[in-house]
Formats: sequence, structure tokens, C-alpha cells
Amino acid sequence: MTAASGEIAARIRDRLDRLRRHMRREAILGEAVARTAVRHDLSPGAAARHLAERAAATGVELLDVAAAVEPVPRPAPVPEAPGWVRSVLEAVHVSAAYLVPVSGAGERVVDFVVAACNEHARDVTGRGPAELTGERLTQVNPGVIRSGLLAAYIRVHEGGPPLWLAQLEYVEVRDRLLWPAALSVRAVALHEGVLASWRVLGEDERLVTRWERALREAELGWAEWTLATGTTYWSGQMYQIFGRDPADGPLPLEELPAAVLAADVPLLDELMATLLDHGVPADAEFRIRRRYGVRQVRTVGEPVLDEEGTPVVIRMMVQDVTSSRRRERALSEAHDQAARQRRRAEEEQRIAHRLQDAILPGRREALDLPGLRLGVRYLPAEDVRRLGGDWFKARPMPDGRVLVAIGDAMGHGLAAVGLMAQLRFGLAGLAYTGADAAQLATWLNDLIYHDTEAVSVTGTAVIGHYEPDSRVLTWTSAGHPPPLLVRDGVAGLLEPPPGLLLGALESAAYELTATRLRAGDLLFLYTDGVVERRGHDLDAGLKRLLQAAGACPADDPQEAISCVLNRIGRNTHDDVCMLALRVL
Repeated sequence: MTAASGEIAARIRDRLDRLRRHMRREAILGEAVARTAVRHDLSPGAAARHLAERAAATGVELLDVAAAVEPVPRPAPVPEAPGWVRSVLEAVHVSAAYLVPVSGAGERVVDFVVAACNEHARDVTGRGPAELTGERLTQVNPGVIRSGLLAAYIRVHEGGPPLWLAQLEYVEVRDRLLWPAALSVRAVALHEGVLASWRVLGEDERLVTRWERALREAELGWAEWTLATGTTYWSGQMYQIFGRDPADGPLPLEELPAAVLAADVPLLDELMATLLDHGVPADAEFRIRRRYGVRQVRTVGEPVLDEEGTPVVIRMMVQDVTSSRRRERALSEAHDQAARQRRRAEEEQRIAHRLQDAILPGRREALDLPGLRLGVRYLPAEDVRRLGGDWFKARPMPDGRVLVAIGDAMGHGLAAVGLMAQLRFGLAGLAYTGADAAQLATWLNDLIYHDTEAVSVTGTAVIGHYEPDSRVLTWTSAGHPPPLLVRDGVAGLLEPPPGLLLGALESAAYELTATRLRAGDLLFLYTDGVVERRGHDLDAGLKRLLQAAGACPADDPQEAISCVLNRIGRNTHDDVCMLALRVL
């Protein structure tokens, strides 16, 4: 190892040490929050605030206050699960438990008691039915708080849809230690509680997916480093790329610099800093030294983050691009032609940007409408090549109702901007017929489906009419993300009526649904750029949005939008459009 690579290895080792110290601190705090919540029947958020207030009042460090919190004895008597529920549990062939809700102040569910388990039940630390039954869920398994499972179980109990998580990166906390695992989790409401089942996924189940099979056929290598334990996994192709004997095992993360050419070590250093320090995906290309010569590899790294944004796992895809780079040097003319095409495309996008500004100017001030105060924010993609077709419409109608709508036209560039204008201006004119939102959606579908200049174009939209006197919003959805309602500080998604994308079929009918609002409610309408992130599924984006909306003040809709967007982070790769309707 050269002196430069040794220094880089030391820096990586230092970053790993700092991350592991942070994880240990979070383990202590996580257990303390769970125990405090159990002792006082508080929600996890209220328990965390209680600990922080104790630390501030006593002048003692928060970590020391947390370390002094003792576990709460098992409640007595333990709630009895009906016999038929126990029979259902024994019919489940994986770990399963019946959870009985525990209510806190205001009769809101804050926790569950593990009323019964089947004989297969094992948590990720190895505890079985005898150790789990009768315990409060958050005390015996504090990891349900940070993983979001507790909140998910509460939603299921309160009438939400059944829960199914195909793969959840879960970190349990026990005796101030971290126990990471990948879980498959299901939960349904049953009788007076929740039936939850889970299974610890094996190595193959975690890594062998459809997309990974495609990577394997393309001779791509895959690696995963679990930061809490130092466990490393390499696919077979990784050993071939690095010319390493599988008997020697995979390289630890801190030993990667030794395999890289000295001139390219700074590229690896930048990659590691982005993954470990900033917790965001990154890619790099550098040369590695192996027994049969130098190879050029391209790496794409992705950190798996916990609920606080701390990296817990690093995943990396590595491709040997040596042959590709040689071919590229022989295709310089083709590259020049591609550059010319790119310049033409960028000019088209600049034109699209100017058109979009003219059609849909951004606004920062709130708008007063009958019975509503409206906040709006439209942020175009920073890359003009990604400029999309997000749009909104809000205006009072002659019959006293208020039209509110938001939508997204398919694609990017001039085509998307043109379709956006067609939808927005078409809705503005059609709305004056007095037709309901479902009929307006049907007409918009006909409009873009029969557009002879557009080929296979689609769009999404939520369209509604708000009646100030009754405070009822009657609305429909055409394949658009569901509205989000914040009431009394609790955020939840509205269930949309079924509806196809606009332009998907020649004839489409849409259904109406009515939502009765209350004074003080805050309703968010948004486009997919708010919740979609590269490398993350849509459910994770919706979860971030729900958490942000529930934590932001709801008095001023414009400030609420700013707060939500600040909390979830700006998506610079796509347009972002959000409306916030404050009910007066």
C-alpha cells in the first residue's frame, strides 16, 4: 500500500469509527425513548421530548439521562388473546404475534402489548415466545420506532390497509447494541388488535432480485458492507473483476484503496466521502491493479440510511469497462455527432423553459379564495433537459364553488410543456360549463386522446370543487398521487377513487368522492416530483411527506409548503408543484 492510499484508508477507517459511535449513541437513545414511552404511555415523539426536557432542566447530558432510564416491568395482567386468534397464529408458518393496542392521552394508540405469539416467533435478536409475550412492543423491540413499523401498525389498527413490506432494512436495539437485519413484514387488523408476521430474509433473498439477475448476466459485480458489524458480501463477479481468490474473502471497505492505482486514489476518496459523510448515492470511475494487468472499473455506490439519514449499509455496483473505453476511443466521430444532437436538445429545452415560464409563472404569495387560503409553490427542474409538465389551477367559479386542480403531463421538454398548456387551459374553459370534476376529467381524457399531433401521450390529475358553505370537497383522480390531509397535527392520505391516466384509453369514466373538511384543516395537493427520489420507492417518498406534513405548522399554507419542502429535501431532477389549502 502506498503512502497516499494508506492515508485514504485511515480516513475511511476514521469515518467508519465516527459512524459506529453515532450508531451506539442512537441505540442508547432509542432504548431510552422506548422505555420512557412505555412508562408514561406516551408516543415516541412525546417521549423523546420528555427526555430532552429532563436533560435541559437538570443540566445533564442527554446521553447520560438516556442511559439512566430503566426498563419497565412486564405489565400485569397480560391481555388475553381469544382462543381462535391463537389458532390463527399457529397456522402461520413464520414468526407471528397478536398485538393489543395501548392508548395514551387523548385515547390515541401509542403502543401495543404482545398478547400472544406462535411457536415460530423469534425477533431479530433471537428471543422467542416466552420472552416476547406480555411485553410492550416498543420496550422489547425499540427498533419498531425508528423503522416506522410502530406507526405502520397503528395505521393498520386505525382502519388503514393491510401492511406488506417485501424488504425492510431493520435495526433492532437490545442492551444498547444494534442488531441489523432485513425483514419481510405483513400486518392486518384482527379482532381488537393487529396480527403481525415477519421473516428475517436470508442473504440470497436480499440480493437476488430480478434486476440483480440482469446485472449478473451483464457481468456486473455487487458488494454490500454493513457498517454496524463490518460484515461484507461480494457477489462472485466481484472476485473476477478484482482478480481476487474467493478463499481470501471480500475486501473490507477501508482496504479498497490498496487495490486502486495511486493516481486514481483521490477519486475513490471523493466517492467514499460522498457515501459516508453526505449519505447520498455517487458514482466514480478509476483503475485497479490486478495480477494480469490494469483494469478500468465504473462504480455506483448507494448508502442505505436509517430514519435520521445516517448510513447503515453501503451497496456498490462495479462494472469492468476496460473494453468499453477502448471502443469509445474508436468512436470519436459518433461522439461528436451526439454532442451536436445534445446541443440541439438543450436549445429545445431552453425554448421549453421560456414557454413554461410564460404559461405557468411561479408565485410565492398566498391566495385568498372563498372559504380557503391557498399556498402554492412551483419549482422547475434545475436541469432544463428534465423540464416537465407540472401544472395547477385554482379559481372561484360563478356558481360559488372553488375549482382546485393539479396535474402532470407525461415526459419532458417541449412536448410536456405543450401538453401541460393543453390540459391547464382546457380545464379552465371546460370548468365554466358547471360540470362536476368527474365529467371534467372525462373531457380532458378525450381532449388529449384525440389530439392528432400527439402520439401516446398521457397525464395525471386531481380535480375537485370546494363548496365553502358545507366545507365539502368533491373530487376525482386520474392516476395522480393522493391528496394529503393534516387535521389536528395528524397527517394522512385520502383514498382516491379509481381512475385511469388521462389519455390512456379512448373512453374513460371517472368517479367522484366527497371529503368533508373542517375549519383549520390543511389539504396538500402535489405532483410526483415531491415524493419520487432516485433509488427510493414511492412508498418511502410518501412516508417522508407524511412525516414532514405532520411536523410542520398548518396556520399559513405558504409557510407550510416551505416547511414541508425543506424537511423532505428538494428534488432537483424533476419539476415540483404543491398546493396547500387552509380551510377557513
